[in-house]
Amino acid sequence: MKKLYSLLLVLALALVLAACGGSDDADSSNGSDGSDDAESSSDNGEEAEGTETPETLVMGFVPSQDSDTIADTVEPLAKRLGEELGIEVQGQVMTNYNALVEAMGANQVQIGFIPAFGYVLANEQYDVEVILKSIRYGSGTYKAQYLVRSDSGIESLADLEGKVWAYADQGSTSGYLFPASQLMEEFDYASAPELESNFFSGTIQSGGHDSSAIAVYEGDADVATTFDDVRTELEEEYPDVMDKLTVLGYTDEIPNDTISVTKELDDELVQEIKDIFLSFNEDEEMIQIMNDVYNWDEIDEATDEEYQVVKDTYQKFKDNIEL
Repeated sequence: MKKLYSLLLVLALALVLAACGGSDDADSSNGSDGSDDAESSSDNGEEAEGTETPETLVMGFVPSQDSDTIADTVEPLAKRLGEELGIEVQGQVMTNYNALVEAMGANQVQIGFIPAFGYVLANEQYDVEVILKSIRYGSGTYKAQYLVRSDSGIESLADLEGKVWAYADQGSTSGYLFPASQLMEEFDYASAPELESNFFSGTIQSGGHDSSAIAVYEGDADVATTFDDVRTELEEEYPDVMDKLTVLGYTDEIPNDTISVTKELDDELVQEIKDIFLSFNEDEEMIQIMNDVYNWDEIDEATDEEYQVVKDTYQKFKDNIEL
């Protein structure tokens, strides 16, 4: 009888301990290793890569030309994309290239119409992914050009020494990165700041390619570095611009602008965005809008490998550019 009583006592104790253990496990599951932690991570705004489907998508643009004009022009583009996706889409014009990179890094902008250099920065810092690129005049690449006044007497890159240089901003591929790299190599300067201060007598960050060209046209700068050929965008307001401004030379080929997306966006949503933009190639109205915004004639698929030349150029003096 005593043995039976002892056996029952042991079984009862085991059940109590098991219950306590289960309670502890439940408590643990609500702690650092459990579901509450996952919920906490979500509350902190951390999204797993390739899983986010936001209620509102924001498309970011940079002002290669008049920012007010771009803001008005992108409205129907945002509306059309939103209709196709079934998600509200907003267009936002950023102050400069770096502002767009940072906004994508903070996931405040999910789709960026971002130039090659801006894409390289966004990819390096925030894993932003290129999905599409522009086609202009049948090509996926273009060149930067040096514009001078036709009556300036400037006939070579060497003649630019001691002159005033106008560029959009330091985040511009054709406005700054490729010309600066070319001039540094040509005249043996180790850094971009050294080029600016020792080769040129002054610089003007104009905020846009058209503004850089106008600075030279009006005599406020001696040379402007812009995309090829910004003068065609100015002929209506400055009918004699093709005569007054001369192309001094060109840089190497540069990959065209991108449509890039943040790493958080759901992979299926990214594919849908990609397919919709590609479908615009068959829609004259939408391609005209793309042309009005950034002179895009067509949209094509793009890969990160195509932008390696920009990455290589950036590596030459990445520590010396103040972005």
